[in-house]
Amino acid sequence: MSAFTLRVNGETHTLDVDPTAPLLYILRNDLGLRGPRFGCGLGQCGACTVLIDGAPVRSCITPTSGVGGEITTLEGLSQDGELHPVQQAWIDEQVPQCGYCQNGQIMTAKALLDRTPNPTDAEVRQGMNSVICRCMTYYRIQAAVKRAAEAMGSVRSAAEQAREVTP
Repeated sequence: MSAFTLRVNGETHTLDVDPTAPLLYILRNDLGLRGPRFGCGLGQCGACTVLIDGAPVRSCITPTSGVGGEITTLEGLSQDGELHPVQQAWIDEQVPQCGYCQNGQIMTAKALLDRTPNPTDAEVRQGMNSVICRCMTYYRIQAAVKRAAEAMGSVRSAAEQAREVTP
């Protein structure tokens, strides 16, 4: 066991854990975060996806000792009681059926939209193809990503306008 300091969803946690333990286990078992899910345990399905410094990472195969930077989980997307635009788009487009993959889908979509604020349909399909949805809601996922991009663009536009007005 070793002491590790992790920054998760804006909070700092110092934990005494096995350095080889997968980050997923620490997030779920030690910190009580239920967004990231155990799916395949091989880093292939994407249910365990979290963001580390904005990049999607498979937490089921990432040893705790290899983690540096800010970790964001599904629980960390909401701010001040407001859903993130990606989360709201998921609700508006009624994406989930079984819901199991949704953590990975939402976190991957967030990373995609941070990199590519106005993606084409092809960019959405390419950017989201690493997370498996067994219910086959891929068309709803694509619609939700496009809706979130539009909502995030509106927020960006308002912020940009405010900066232009402020001297």
